[in-house]
Amino acid sequence: MKKPAAPSTAPSFASALGHEPADKRIEILRLVGESGSISQAAREAEVSYKAAWQAIDILTNLAGVALVERAVGGSGGGGATLTPAGQKLLAVAGLLNETRSQVLAGFKSNELLLPRALPTLSNMGVRTSMRNQLPCEVDKLALRGQVAHVHLRLAGGATLVSRITKASAELLGLKKGQAVLALCKATAVVVSAQSPTPPGLQSLKGQAVRISRGAGGDEVSLQLDAGLQLVGFAAPGSGLKTQSLVQAQIDESAVVIALSV
Repeated sequence: MKKPAAPSTAPSFASALGHEPADKRIEILRLVGESGSISQAAREAEVSYKAAWQAIDILTNLAGVALVERAVGGSGGGGATLTPAGQKLLAVAGLLNETRSQVLAGFKSNELLLPRALPTLSNMGVRTSMRNQLPCEVDKLALRGQVAHVHLRLAGGATLVSRITKASAELLGLKKGQAVLALCKATAVVVSAQSPTPPGLQSLKGQAVRISRGAGGDEVSLQLDAGLQLVGFAAPGSGLKTQSLVQAQIDESAVVIALSV
C-alpha cells in the first residue's frame, strides 16, 4: 500500500480530541495499538470493520497526520501499527481524560453545586454552528441495511427521528435510553401554521415566541413542550404571529446526533 504523503503542517491533536471521550474513535485507535489488527480492534469495540476504519479515517483527517500504518498481505489480511503520531495522540488523550475526571470529581464533592449543573456543563462542551440543540434520549434504533433510523424522545414526550449511517450509530455506541443531543441547523427547519403533517415528513408542534421578518424568510423561535426552544424559518410574508400555534418540519437526514463530552 502506498504510504500517505508527509504532512505539511504540524498535527492538530486539539481537533482530533475535540469530542473525546464522547465516541469510540479513541478507543478503536487504542485497540489497534494493542492488538496490531483493525479487525480485532473492531471486534473488541463491537463495531463493524468498516466503522473501525471510518473512525481511524476521521481521526486522521482531524489530526492532519497518519495515525495508523497498515501492512497488507498474508492469510490474516496483514496487520496495523500506530505511527509515532498515533502513539502521541493516545498519550495526550489519556492525560486529558485523567484531568477531566479529576475536575469532575472535584465538582461532585462540592455541595453548593446545583444537582443539574454537571450535565449542563457537559452539554456546553459541544461547540457548533447549529443553533438547535435539543437534549433527548434514544427511544429505539431501526436498522435498514446501512442506514439507521434513530428515534429520539424529547422532554415533554415529543419524538424526533434522525437518519444516519449504521457505521455512525456503531461509533457513537447508541442504545435505548442513552442521553444524547439532537442538533439541527435553523435553516433546515421549516415553520408554518399547524396542519396535518404530510407523509414522509416529521414535525414538532409549539408556540411562536419570537418572529424576525426578512425578505429571505421569517425567522421564528418557537417553544416546544417542557420549555424546549427551536429556531426555524417560515416563508417570506408568512403572516405568522407571536403566540400563534405553529409546526416545525424537519427532514430526518437534517437531524445530527451528538454526545456531550
